[in-house]
Amino acid sequence: MTTTLGAPAFQDTPLVVGGRSFRSRLLVGTGKYKDNATMVRALEASGTEVVTVAVRRISLDRTREEGILYHLDPARFFLLPNTAGCYTAEDAVRYARLAREAGFNEFVKLEVIGDQQTLLPDVAGLLEAARTLVREGFTVMAYTNDDLITALRLQDAGCAAVMPLASPIGSGLGLLNPHTIRTIKARLKVPVIVDAGVGTASDACVTMEQGVDGILMNTALAEARDPVAMAHAMRLAAEAGRAAFLAGRMPRREVAVPSSPTAGMLS
Repeated sequence: MTTTLGAPAFQDTPLVVGGRSFRSRLLVGTGKYKDNATMVRALEASGTEVVTVAVRRISLDRTREEGILYHLDPARFFLLPNTAGCYTAEDAVRYARLAREAGFNEFVKLEVIGDQQTLLPDVAGLLEAARTLVREGFTVMAYTNDDLITALRLQDAGCAAVMPLASPIGSGLGLLNPHTIRTIKARLKVPVIVDAGVGTASDACVTMEQGVDGILMNTALAEARDPVAMAHAMRLAAEAGRAAFLAGRMPRREVAVPSSPTAGMLS
């Protein structure tokens, strides 16, 4: 990836998930936009290559102009079906299968929600669905909480990526537990893509500074006053956070250290 941050250009390795490579590390959802035209403009401004669609909540008829899929060019975007709105492993597996039958690829962003109020994952159901879908040949990217043990179990179940939340879905609270996200990233071998809770560009930058492989967002763009402008800001923030992580920050100190050398100063 060559960023838009200016010269000299920052060169990054691709994001690789399930054997597929992507230049952008920003993944974007398609829900909650006021209209499809705004959605498409925001997706383009974000620079994303991976776009998620909720199989349970959209029409799978690509010929209907009022539908989301009509406006998403599969030659431009890699369409990632997700199982949003599923509260049991059985439902999640069923909608993943439906997506594949409808012509999507073998990838699926797996969600099994355990509580309607907090939208936090059902860990037991998530693991059950992940194991079933992996056995059936799906490339599973699993949305989960920020718990290391669950993340390790999802990796052991064969998931191609683990997607811990920054904070609850749609909250915009930003990254609540940087330490746990760093711990998950340090322990896992598969990509770690933070999903849910980012509210603005500074949240995206801080999240990427933890060293994660990518970040997924939806509400932060769709509910911004100007979704297209926010999508552009998120693109820059994700790139800046990634570049800062690879550059390596200065040490934190509890005392001041002069930025200019004291030796040889004029008297």
